[in-house]
Amino acid sequence: MDMHKYLDIAPEVAQAIAQGRPVVALESTIISHGMPYPQNVETALNVERIVRENGAVPATIAIIGGRLKAGLSPEQIEYFGKKGQAITKASRRDLAVLCARGMDGATTVTTTMIIAHMAGIRFFATGGIGGVHRGAETTMDISADLEELGQTPVMVVCAGAKSILDLGLTLEYLETKGVPVIGYGTDELPAFYTRRSGFGVDYRVDSPEELARIFKAHNDLGLKGGMLVTDPIPEEYAMPKEVIDQAIDQALAECKAQAIHGKQTTPFLLARVAELTGGDSLASNIRLVYNNATLAAKTAAAYCQE
Repeated sequence: MDMHKYLDIAPEVAQAIAQGRPVVALESTIISHGMPYPQNVETALNVERIVRENGAVPATIAIIGGRLKAGLSPEQIEYFGKKGQAITKASRRDLAVLCARGMDGATTVTTTMIIAHMAGIRFFATGGIGGVHRGAETTMDISADLEELGQTPVMVVCAGAKSILDLGLTLEYLETKGVPVIGYGTDELPAFYTRRSGFGVDYRVDSPEELARIFKAHNDLGLKGGMLVTDPIPEEYAMPKEVIDQAIDQALAECKAQAIHGKQTTPFLLARVAELTGGDSLASNIRLVYNNATLAAKTAAAYCQE
């Protein structure tokens, strides 16, 4: 079985992997679905620059013309940003169809992990992960991100789970899947726009070097699955919990009233929250991605020195 016949690794990324140098994967849904143009392109290019400044090679992941891409050119990032939501949001279930039909796909946390692992990349920085949606006990709406974390050995650095989710159930699900949830400099699960959620993490770690040692042991032990590192949004960009909660409650009510479900849910909710908070949440979103890219690059660099 040759899944690599569908995979293109950018020359710079391939060289870094071959030489055992640090590489950090970045997703493309944040470009196409996470932000409006041109902020999406600007943010994506800045994230790549931040990864480089912190000692690693960036590999933005996407599907273009049915090819799985590990590493995009600035022109390809611009193409994704301009095409925006016209690009299919691709989860695990979509990969085979997109490859067979020669289509484009924006990679979620799930598909970024899959393609990163295929390419030999162990670290991935993103904004927030998906999780168990509120009301999942009746809708069964659970993000494929959690399932992927349970089976694909990539460290995912994020700002926690988006507060539009049921955070308690998300943590329970991760525990069932055997995924360690680590708080970077915190004992509490961050909730994307806010630093606190009221839910504890499994372990607190205070340095990229220790994160690297733990992930090294995880891989040496042959433990199936990934590791989730939750890095709180920097204090100066965090939003007041009550402001964000109020916006989320309103967005959730509108989502239900308009019968929006499935893969449309998260983009709708994030866009409405951004509107309801006067764009403050978009600024926060950009800052937390930069913060996570910094930590992922430092951890990847430390891992390569172990």
